[in-house]
Amino acid sequence: MVFERQEGVPKFVCNEYREKSKEYVVLIPIINEGERIRKELARACKYDIADYADIVVCDGGSTDGCTEESELRRLRVNTLLVKQDIGKQGAQLRMGIWWALRRGYRGLITIDGNNKDSIEDVPQFISKLEEGYDLVQGSRFVKGGKAIHTPLIRTLSVRLLHAPIISLTAGQRFTDTTNAYRAYSARYLRDERVQPLRDVFMTYELLAYLSVRATQIGLKACEIPVTRAYPKKGKTPTKISFLRGNGELLKILFQNLRGRYRP
Repeated sequence: MVFERQEGVPKFVCNEYREKSKEYVVLIPIINEGERIRKELARACKYDIADYADIVVCDGGSTDGCTEESELRRLRVNTLLVKQDIGKQGAQLRMGIWWALRRGYRGLITIDGNNKDSIEDVPQFISKLEEGYDLVQGSRFVKGGKAIHTPLIRTLSVRLLHAPIISLTAGQRFTDTTNAYRAYSARYLRDERVQPLRDVFMTYELLAYLSVRATQIGLKACEIPVTRAYPKKGKTPTKISFLRGNGELLKILFQNLRGRYRP
């Protein structure tokens, strides 16, 4: 099924393999993740994550064969959404959020598709949503969390720059703010004071904005321990270039601090 572009939502194709079966959904934005997304989905199968939440892949237009239908079905993926429009991660997330809210989920969990994160921790995110939290941030830096082979420059940039700015903007301390492994309640995303479905969120703006908006409007937020593991050797799996990408992130952080993304 094709959903045409509308205000705040890109044009996309929906390949629904199964009907909605759970109250929560895991959204995995990817583009050309190859074996990394297959390994992540295999881990999800190992820990029976599909028994807790429907798993939905939000593809940005992969061309490497990682979204082959029979393989996704075998790995218990509920639905594949394929963006056919402009925008990067922010557009993929808006596509997924709109579809998830339309389908009636009570909350959603987002996680990168590069197999760095402990997808087996999804039930802990759901437990916190059930307790009434509206934003649940995964952190490798809180007690119980694990940061494995994290490049030093990334540790320093998160601990000394990104997290302090987000914490200042949110009015609550967070420790792992570049981590896209987090959960949102449907109540938070539907709140008129939030409005995540806007075309201003094209790249990484939406992650920064949703990190701070919950506490700004008086909703409950917390962190839970997760594991984020980088490969011991080889290229770091990331879509953010060192100079240009990090420069754009800094720009987004300060625009967020100034209230640029508030509706």
